Amino acid sequence: MTLTRRILATTVAMSLSFASLVHAAPLSTAGTSPALITTEQASDAQPGRVLLEQTLARADVAAALQARGVSVDAARDRVAALTDAEAAHVAAQIDQAPAGGDALGIILTIFIVLLVTDILGFTKIFPFTRSIR
Repeated sequence: MTLTRRILATTVAMSLSFASLVHAAPLSTAGTSPALITTEQASDAQPGRVLLEQTLARADVAAALQARGVSVDAARDRVAALTDAEAAHVAAQIDQAPAGGDALGIILTIFIVLLVTDILGFTKIFPFTRSIR
C-alpha cells in the first residue's frame, strides 16, 4: 500500500511541476513581409511608437535600463530603428504583459514540490505535514 502511495504521490508531483512549463502558442506565425501588413496595422504604428517613447521617458524604466547596462539613448535609437509594424507589436505586448510575470506559477510549483517531498518524508519543511514513512 505504501509503495502505491509513493508512486501516486511522485506521479502527481511530477505532473504538477511539468504543468507549469506549458506555455501558450504564439498567436500568429505569419512573417513580417510588407504584403502581410494591413492598413489597420499601419494606422496603429504611430500610437505604438508614441507609447514606446513615453515608456522610455519614465524614470523607473530609465533606472531599470541603466541597472542592466543599457543607456536610454541606445534604447531610443533602437525604438527609432523599428518598423511601424514592429513598434505596434511591441506596444501591444507592453499593454498585454502581466505586471508580475509568471512568478505566481513558479512559486506555486515550488510550494507543491516541497509539500509533496515533505509528505513523502524526503524533507521536513512544513510543520503541518505528516510523513508517510
